Amino acid sequence: MKAVVFSLGCKVNAYEGQAIMNLLSGMGYETSDKPEYADVYILNTCSVTAEADKKSRQAVERLTKFNREAKILVLGCSSQNMPDRYLANEKVTAVSGTAGKIEAVKRFMSDINNDKDRFYGVELPKKYEDNLFPASTKTRGYIKVQDGCNNFCSYCRIPYLRGRSRSRSVDSIVKEAIEVSRHSKEIILTGINVSDFHTDGGGLAELVYALKDVPARKRLSSLECEVIDEALLAAMKKSGFCDYFHLSLQSGSTQVLKSMNRHYTSEEYLRKTEMIYEYFPYAAITTDIIAGFPTETEEDHRLTMEAAKKAKFAAIHVFPYSEREGTAAFKFKQIPKRIRNERAAELIALGAELKSEFIKKNMGRIAEVYAETQKDDMSEGFTSNYIKVYSSLRPGEMGKVKLAEPYLDGIKGEIL
Repeated sequence: MKAVVFSLGCKVNAYEGQAIMNLLSGMGYETSDKPEYADVYILNTCSVTAEADKKSRQAVERLTKFNREAKILVLGCSSQNMPDRYLANEKVTAVSGTAGKIEAVKRFMSDINNDKDRFYGVELPKKYEDNLFPASTKTRGYIKVQDGCNNFCSYCRIPYLRGRSRSRSVDSIVKEAIEVSRHSKEIILTGINVSDFHTDGGGLAELVYALKDVPARKRLSSLECEVIDEALLAAMKKSGFCDYFHLSLQSGSTQVLKSMNRHYTSEEYLRKTEMIYEYFPYAAITTDIIAGFPTETEEDHRLTMEAAKKAKFAAIHVFPYSEREGTAAFKFKQIPKRIRNERAAELIALGAELKSEFIKKNMGRIAEVYAETQKDDMSEGFTSNYIKVYSSLRPGEMGKVKLAEPYLDGIKGEIL
């Protein structure tokens, strides 16, 4: 019997999908995460935007084309958001939400040949569910440390779909990190809002320091600027964490940030980037920016462009604002999509310029590169500050490389 676990959306969903695959492998199923023929499909959905919901619904049709007789369980954020839409689809065998994914899969596999209830419920979890254990990989290993979000940004539905913020115990994280380090030379801590990690033993800085003896290069996923302080940066420097920060900006206008319900000013954000560069002079700071948010004026857009230049971003992920029913911003007066797209295009062009400047800044440096995949006669890997490097290192190797010259979307490196 074969089972496909198809995950859409974020790294947390991918982590949870891999944990489901590990569970099914232990139950004797041949597993895959690719859309292909199978007897059973577990569709792990995303609802971060209306387009993500649409793609999740379309995935039901896409998967069942491979086997119209297959059993299919839909779970995750999109089915949490709109369970009735999936229950109305006769091709869907059962529906669950974001909570208890492992238990839902166990129940589904037990009921698969019986005519049982199709709806497993969408009650949000109140505690961290520490029963997700993906199989180890030979390249980067992701470790989920937190779930949920308390921010309630005016454009976002995630707190309503994932629940309130809750954190995993430090002991559990360290235990998994030690196991992952036996197979992977780099570990990434991920979550819905990693910045909000907090247990009785402290916050993110304390977790970072607790991982100092794990023999792997370590990296943090997306952060909020409020978490950046001397304690966190000092802990990262002492504990072998990469000089890479994905620090969501969203807008360089303090007035727009306020209407987004983001709890910092543009000036505060830029002070945090300055603090990062003091600790890590070659740090890569990347970001997310929403173009054309409903309250954004031409002046606000100009301020965002200026803030991006001052922050010296290594890359900008630009998202033209998309209305999301059920959010506070959905009720705001909307900016024409033409203007949103024009502003997004300007930000994308600026992002390309800043990326080029960042790569030039790193030319000639000696960097540690972790090679991950093979492409033609060279491998593709990454420096600690997340520059893609093409070199003769073999996938799975980590070595010192001279960053010699710009090449494709990164740098060509010479092994020392």
